[in-house]
Amino acid sequence: MSLRSSSWLIDLGNTRLKWARADDQALHDAHALSHVETSGVDAQFDNAFADIPGGATAWLASVAGDALTTSAIAALERRGVNVQRVRTQSDFAGVRIAYAEPARLGVDRFLALIAAHARGRKPWLIVSVGTALTLDLLDAEGIHHGGLIAPSPALMRESLAQRAPQLPVQGGAVVDFATDTPDALASGSTLAARALVERSLHAAEQRIGEMPTLLLSGGGAAVLGDAALDADWPAPVERESHLVLHGLRLWAQAQAG
Repeated sequence: MSLRSSSWLIDLGNTRLKWARADDQALHDAHALSHVETSGVDAQFDNAFADIPGGATAWLASVAGDALTTSAIAALERRGVNVQRVRTQSDFAGVRIAYAEPARLGVDRFLALIAAHARGRKPWLIVSVGTALTLDLLDAEGIHHGGLIAPSPALMRESLAQRAPQLPVQGGAVVDFATDTPDALASGSTLAARALVERSLHAAEQRIGEMPTLLLSGGGAAVLGDAALDADWPAPVERESHLVLHGLRLWAQAQAG
């Protein structure tokens, strides 16, 4: 099966929208925008989808709330776009998810698993940093061993600032022991996330008998340390900023007639 040249992929998260045109070989013209502010979101979606022509097919993966998802679908339908909603499946493209109820696994995590397995038939610890920090273990046979969900470093800081408005939500450097508040906040949130990832790598090694490759994705992945710090991880590291879109392309290709 193959994708038409007028196929589009849309990844709607809790705080970011990503979209791209796709064919059988690759993604093209990938874009992203933040939609944290709900006011004016209809206009944001109309602008984002301005290049999608009427009659095109858009494959939509959304973990956003019902209102935001409805707004995105409406913006596409106003352009005469055929919208195909993606749902998590228990078994797809050689990947078997661990959840007994597939609908309870976010479709973004499902698509990331598909993309990782297609990337290489080896064990992966897939870490996505968005609104949440999610971790999923996938072995070389495509068996999903489950995962974890925690606040991302950005969400940790935002949550603290809600209870203590004097605390800044941005800024600061990551150090072992900070001597000012911005550095303390940046360090505490980032190192907490890194510690969870490192512990999960070692737990994965014990479970499957080998150290998985760490696959970092999501808009906030850079906060876990830039590429210069990858040697500090106890596992090989790969990065893919559009992992969900790559999985979505594979899913769409399998569905296309």
